[in-house]
Amino acid sequence: MSNAADLTAADQAIAALRSGHDDLAPRVRAMRPEELTGPSGASEWSVAQVLSHLGSGAEINLATLDAALGRADAPDGDFNKRVWARWDAMTPTDQAEGFLRANAELVDRYESLDATTRENLRIDLGFLPQPVDVATAAGFRLMEYALHAWDVEVASDPRATVAPEAVPLLLDRLGMFFGFIAHPDALAGRHGTLAVNLTDPDRSFGLDLGDAVTQIDAPGRPDGVLRAPAEAWLRLATGRLAPEHTPASVTVDGGPVSLDDLRRLFPGY
Repeated sequence: MSNAADLTAADQAIAALRSGHDDLAPRVRAMRPEELTGPSGASEWSVAQVLSHLGSGAEINLATLDAALGRADAPDGDFNKRVWARWDAMTPTDQAEGFLRANAELVDRYESLDATTRENLRIDLGFLPQPVDVATAAGFRLMEYALHAWDVEVASDPRATVAPEAVPLLLDRLGMFFGFIAHPDALAGRHGTLAVNLTDPDRSFGLDLGDAVTQIDAPGRPDGVLRAPAEAWLRLATGRLAPEHTPASVTVDGGPVSLDDLRRLFPGY
């Protein structure tokens, strides 16, 4: 059995996708129809709609993976729209059952890749300028999966957290999305630097707050300090840290912004 230190980035992402599926699947199977149509952690979606998003995403991811493996033709320009339309037309129960099938198939396919393929395969995701390696493709899927799995789980468990296996793998990837997920206009012209000190796992870096939001090295003399568990930081930066879901250990001291300001800066998606 491999030591954790021997696992590649692709291995780790695939293992986290497996554990995430194995954790969420029995919860989904046990859901009553009224739970599926009830609100999720995603403010505009029901639980079933979140599962539809994850299921259609799994189908699209599998299509790009199979194309890279030579198992199928590359998806055409309208493929995603056809997939989304079909999933949107499903009943909530069918969306839940479809998620279970589609996500299991995607994880199975990732797990079937041997070590050489995991290292050398390049996958055209369709929205990046060039194909990416398996670690990157699986990492993107994990970012989507882990956060939306929380959206499903928090519907019945207000104390739900992002899966611990996913947290360290997502931390280093999050900053690249700030251009899409941060809304600096919420700061009303305020500028400054914020030190971010995380636990479980421990990480320290900074945020340069201004006309844009940029992750920087830990500042020596920050204007303020955010302290939080790492998984809570992931939820804060993706719009999932409402007051009722905020651990007491999350604090913001000094500086130009409060925790509520950060919630507005990162409203979610």
